[in-house]
Order: sequence, then structure tokens, then C-alpha cells
Amino acid sequence: MVQEGLNANFLLVLRPYIWDILGWLAAHCGEDFSPNMHFNEFCMSILITSACLAFVDSIRKGRYIHQNDINNTLSSESACRAVLMMIYSPCKFIASKARLILFEVLKPQGKEYLKYLLDNLNYTSYGDKFGTPDMRQTVINLMGLTCYSGLPQYRRRVIKSEGIQTLLAFMKWCLSNHVHIERLSFSPHLHYTFCERTCCWVSEDWEGREFLLLLSLWGLAELLHHSDLVRNHQDIFSGEMYYTESQLINKLEEICSDSSTPGPRWYAAYILSFFGMYGFPSKFGKRIGKALNEKEYADMKLLLTNGDSLSVHGIVLMVRCPALLPPKELPVIEKTSDALSVRQDTMNLCNKFRKEVCLSPHVDHQALAKLLEYIYLGYLQAGEELVKKLKTFAKRCNLKPLLQMLSRKSPKWGTPIPSSDLTLALGPAGCHFSDIILEAKATELMCWTCCVCSLSVPHMHVHKVILWSSCDYLRALFQSGMRESHSEIINVPISWEALVKLVDWFYSDELPKPPSGCSWDNMDTEEKLHELQQYVELCWLAEFWFLEDVQQDCSKIIVSCLDSARHLSVKIIQVAANFSQWKLAEVAANYMAPLYRQLNDSGDLEGLDEELVDMVRAASVRLSQAGSNHCRS
Repeated sequence: MVQEGLNANFLLVLRPYIWDILGWLAAHCGEDFSPNMHFNEFCMSILITSACLAFVDSIRKGRYIHQNDINNTLSSESACRAVLMMIYSPCKFIASKARLILFEVLKPQGKEYLKYLLDNLNYTSYGDKFGTPDMRQTVINLMGLTCYSGLPQYRRRVIKSEGIQTLLAFMKWCLSNHVHIERLSFSPHLHYTFCERTCCWVSEDWEGREFLLLLSLWGLAELLHHSDLVRNHQDIFSGEMYYTESQLINKLEEICSDSSTPGPRWYAAYILSFFGMYGFPSKFGKRIGKALNEKEYADMKLLLTNGDSLSVHGIVLMVRCPALLPPKELPVIEKTSDALSVRQDTMNLCNKFRKEVCLSPHVDHQALAKLLEYIYLGYLQAGEELVKKLKTFAKRCNLKPLLQMLSRKSPKWGTPIPSSDLTLALGPAGCHFSDIILEAKATELMCWTCCVCSLSVPHMHVHKVILWSSCDYLRALFQSGMRESHSEIINVPISWEALVKLVDWFYSDELPKPPSGCSWDNMDTEEKLHELQQYVELCWLAEFWFLEDVQQDCSKIIVSCLDSARHLSVKIIQVAANFSQWKLAEVAANYMAPLYRQLNDSGDLEGLDEELVDMVRAASVRLSQAGSNHCRS
């Protein structure tokens, strides 16, 4: 009956939407959902059976379907996605029902279809030898293998058929060839023209542009989770393999830290848990992790009953694990009126919070040290015995993401990546732990008030441990023994707006970007110049303070903005020269080169230094010579 309904040419255009709705509901359904509570279980079974039949039909047709037969492929992709979401649904009823029905539907030719999927994906992994694959069908095949991996009756066969090796090879193919594909590119029914014409429209799903990578990680994680090979890693990497164990771990760590898409990052972290690593390795975590086990600027000491102690930083615990802080409320800070009072109160504040916390006799030293490793670095490495103790810690400290990874629970679709930044420390609560002030360059027009002190110049209450971990220049300054190393106020020779951006980077590893889209287009020239000047200032300071990442990010932002608004180059070239940023000045000169004669005739170059005018003239000559050579060739 269900097959007859699918064969009928009824509402074919709407079917992809129906499958998408079904998949979304399955992915976001509650664990204890039961159809008997809301509607007839028979209707649910009909829907699941329909999707499973369409799934099997898509694999069957995929062996001979023509690449241009888009209508069949569109419906097939949506049906496969629906089945994938149902098999891995957090709802126990939907997941078990979908697995049972799919197994029954696959019975006649299930083994043959599995062989086809594995062979096809192996061919795709050799893309250079066999040509460019059909991405739509590749997505369907990869979803098919991931669904097979979720069926207990087929899982062992997938492993024996070298399914793990196939997925590893496919993962390597995706990463080596920088394969980026988002669902909109092969699912036209999802296009919404009105929204896509909006300048600020953002389309970012959990899989983003890494859907193929996500699927390969997903299938690999499922096979590893239910494989005896996990206990002996050597068996996984025996024979012809595309990664050694260390190479795979390094690659998974790169995905965790480099990819901005939540889905692949979650599954990479999930796979790492099978190798004893728990959390999300990141560049920012390694940076803050420098402070781990450092007594420098530590304001708390955790005392164990055996006499051992661990020095920690209250501000890091406040943001990432407040359960480890003493329960006593923090005192209210009264405003002070001058720099001397600010300095004195800052020192008093540090002394007040130099706590010694006595821990329970049940607290294990090794487990506590590993927990602190996770708090500072964002990830930890531990054996199975230690994991049991860490689960108790994670539960009592309400560290849900860590508990999920320690329990090796598969990620739920749509779950965001746990935040690792420390920007919460810049709020009112973080001021209680502040031990230093960053003071921006004063401006006459700015009226300044502070909720902590009464300094009349723009400033921020920050924390030495964060600055010490993030900046080689400041670390050397603090350890130099010079007068400046003992000062509670550091004068930063940049504007207030630039200082805010710099501090945001210190606490999050992300440099705030200028407005984009219509917000940028609707700004006048002066506003755009004011925005860009902040990044030129940061570029200059970053060079002086050895902040290479900040300097690179600022340069990219400036170049991108000049590319979309080239008329700003006339002003920015002088600003860059004032800060001795000659590379940026050269970039601006290259953007001005095509308009050199017009700028010269209009007098727009008269306000520039002669050296800069020569730079623009030279860029114009190079451009003319390049054009002449191109015409001759």
C-alpha cells in the first residue's frame, strides 16, 4: 500500500518539503516522545515506512540514474536525509522504529546495495583518477552508508567490508581537496529568493559548507562507537590505511580548532573521545592554557587533605567553572577618585581574593588536575579509570558538554559548540578579580564614567593572567622587574574603540569586524574612515607588541574594506603612513593607481606627503606597463 502511494505521481513537488519536515521533527524530538500521546502510531509508521522505501529506491536508482535527472535526485536526497535523522533521532521510539523498518525494507537486496555504496565512495575518494564525481549522488551515497552504520544488523558487515577505511579515505579526500558544499547547492527547493536578495541574509546550518565532511565523520563515529576495535587502536590502523593514529588525531584536532561549522567540530570531538581525548582543542585554549599550573598571578589555592595544593586563577574559574569558587559573595567595590586610590584599591582587592579553599577528602588529586586542564585548555586526555572520577566532577560542576563527551554520547543535531571565550570576565563580576587597568589614549570629546572607579580617561579593568598568556610583549614587561612591571595602569597609545577591539581579542581570540552589508553601505565616508583607522592603529600596535595574528586579521579587514570602497584609499594611505604601516600604504596606492590621473588633476593628492604621491605614481606606472605587456602578448 505504501509503495503504491509512492509510485503514484501525487504531489511530487511537495515531497522534498515533506521529507525535510519529517527529518527536522525527528532530529529535534524529545527523548521520551511517544506517538500514542499525540496521534495515531499507525500514521507514524506509515510516514517512516514511506521514507525508508524512498531511501532504498534512491540507492537503487543511483546505480543507473542520469546526472541531469534532477527531480528524482532532489526527492531522493530529502528522503535519505529524513531517514538519517530518524535513525539517529534522540527520540528512542522514532530511532528504534526507523531502524526496524529500514532493516525490513532492505532485506531483499541490502547486502548488494551496501557493496554498491562502498564501491562508489571508494571511487569518489580517487577523484583525480576517475574524474569529478556527481556531488548530489555522492551526498546520497554517503548518507546511505551512514544510515547502514546505524543499523545493528549491518554494522558488523560494514566494518568487515572495510567501511572504516572507506570513510577515512573519503574524509581525507574532502580535506585534501578542500571540498566545500552546502545543502542549498544541491537542494534548489530550499531556495527562498526574497530572503537571498536581502543584503544581510545569512544562511548557516549546523553542517554549513562541510556536509560531506560531517557525514564521513558521523559514519566513522558510529562504527567506532560500536566496534571492538576501539579497545585496540592498532587493529583499526592495520593494513592499508590513509592515516596513522597520530595523523588522524592531529587531523581531528585541526577540524575542532579550524572549522567554524558546529557539526563537523562536534563529531571530530566525539571521535577523539574514543582515543582518550575529551573536549575541543583550540588555539585560544592553548593560549590560556599557558597559565595552568603557573603560580604567577594566581589568587586562589585549592588545598587537598593530603597536603597537596593547586594554584588557580579566580577569573578563569568564574567564567568556566564557577562551582569551584568559594560560595561567599564578592564584596561591593566602592568608587575611587584618583589614580593613586585606584592603584591602592586594586592591590587591596587582589589580597582580599587570595583564597585558600579546603577540599573534601573524597576529591582525587589527579582527577582535579585533569578537570583544571579542561577548564584552562578546553580539553583533556585521560584513561578509562580516570574518566569515571571525572564524570562525577563534571556532573557536580554542571559541566554538561564535558559530561556528554566523557559519557561518549553522540552529539544531538543542532547543538552549539560550548563557548570557550572569557568575555564574561569583562563584565561587572569580572571586575572583582581585576588586577590591572588598560588606559586608552585620551580624547577631548569623550565623556567618561566608570562603574568601578572615577578615572576620567577611557580605560578597562582587566586581568594580568589573560594579558600574560596572550601577549609576549606584556609577559616580558610584567617579568622585567622594571618600574612599569609593578604598575597597575598600562597606557595603551591607541583610541578607546581600538582598545575595546584589542581586549575582545585577548579574551576571545576573535577580532570584532566592522559593519557589513547594508550597515556598511549606509555609513558615510567619515564613519567608514573612522572605523578603518581603528584597525590601522591595531596593526601598528600589534607589530610593536608581537601580536602576529592581530596584525594579519587587521590587514585582511582593511584590504577587504578598501576593495569594496576604493575611494577610501586616498585617506587611508596617509593614515597608514602616519603609523608607519608601509605595506598597507602600498595596498592603498595600488587601489589608487587606476585613478592616478583623475586624482592628480582634481587635487586630491595635494594633501598627501610627497613620498606617498610617488608611491601612487609608481603603482600607476606598473599598472600601465602590465597592461601594455598584456596587450602585446
